[in-house]
Amino acid sequence: MVTPQPAIENLVVVGSGPAGYTAALYAARANLNPLLITGYQDGGIAGGQLMTTTHVENFPGFPDGILGPDLMDRMKAQAVRWGTRLIEADAEAIDLSQRPYRLQVEGQTINSHSLIIATGASANRLQIAGEDHFWNKGISACAICDGATPQFRNEQLAVLGGGDSACEEAVYLTKYGSQVHLIVRRQELRASRAMADRVLANPQITVHWNRQIAGFSGNGWLEGVQLLNGEGAVAETLAVRGLFYAIGHTPNTRLLRGQLELDGKGYLLTQPGSPATSREGVYAAGDVADPHWRQAITAAASGCQAALAAERWLSEQNLAVTVERQPVDPVAAELPKETANTTETDFDAEALWQGGSYALRKLYHDSSKPLLVVYTSPSCGPCHVFKPQLKRVLNELEGAAQGVEINLETDPEIATQAGVTGTPTVQLFLQKELKQQWRGVQQRSTVKAAIEALLTQAA
Repeated sequence: MVTPQPAIENLVVVGSGPAGYTAALYAARANLNPLLITGYQDGGIAGGQLMTTTHVENFPGFPDGILGPDLMDRMKAQAVRWGTRLIEADAEAIDLSQRPYRLQVEGQTINSHSLIIATGASANRLQIAGEDHFWNKGISACAICDGATPQFRNEQLAVLGGGDSACEEAVYLTKYGSQVHLIVRRQELRASRAMADRVLANPQITVHWNRQIAGFSGNGWLEGVQLLNGEGAVAETLAVRGLFYAIGHTPNTRLLRGQLELDGKGYLLTQPGSPATSREGVYAAGDVADPHWRQAITAAASGCQAALAAERWLSEQNLAVTVERQPVDPVAAELPKETANTTETDFDAEALWQGGSYALRKLYHDSSKPLLVVYTSPSCGPCHVFKPQLKRVLNELEGAAQGVEINLETDPEIATQAGVTGTPTVQLFLQKELKQQWRGVQQRSTVKAAIEALLTQAA
């Protein structure tokens, strides 16, 4: 049963990840018909920081671990199964000056009695000379997204940081790089003992203690990183082709400044022992209000608390308008399926989305339609976010354009020939000519407009 959007929402959850999806799940099971604004580009991607991790080994219920993006896919599917409605876009403005509260999303105004803020935090940069020049040309904030790209294979690589994320990324990169250098500002790792032991025992990882980055060098692509010692003197230059940041995060509270109480670092302040913020009916969940623990399990727990608190507040205020779920037990959840590589046997010249080199070769040479070639990897969280939007574009164009997905794990030589330097990368072709290329997650409207322009020119 499809429930129409009410004039005033009971509850809007802003942000996804473990906190947002858990909050939405609890609210949906309470028949509050929650609306979840996942986020898309502003402040990171939908699904939060676990979308840029590999194996999550400390989330209860997965004794052998689970890929971060896969865990988020499961949480999302569970929330949707119980009735959560999604808007896969960024919140553009939040107005808490009066009730009902107002949000601007994709040009529309949404009114809501209560809010749960689960906007998470964004990866930090160094902000030093040369960083912008080499960004996406050897420097990245996501080893999990970009590590599998051909430019980094069998090369010297470096990771900056000393926490769990830095150690995890260093271990992950040993699958691709010839040697991994871990640059640590202190004389010790801040990571958990299990993760630190794994790094220190790995012969492919060299730890550089008491080091900071002074600058970068290279001819178009990163070739070297200059390091300073603890006294600020030049220590050495690492001849690396890739540098991956894992140096902490800044809470995504830009839309809330001046409206809710924040601490000195910009984290939302909540009442002791409660997810309640300084504004009635507004609750915080996850890393946006957690400067200390920042774990998936604590974020999920805070999402549960925020949903229960919001449900209680709505009931006390006589504002809750619950829905009647039909059927009572929802159908099984749907999880994303990997794109199988197309063969000569199952190739379809009219299919909207296929995978692998055979489909690419056939459509590139034979199709007269605009062709999207999407380069992904299984552990790439942003790919999980972007691919459904691209498929939606192709569906909306009703067969006027087609897409092919290339998995960098199984077809790395194609990415090398195409000059792909990270995932997701999307190339738009028409009649064998490259018309446009995008690196990273883009707005759906941007890709659709580019294809429509080609269709107009060809008409």
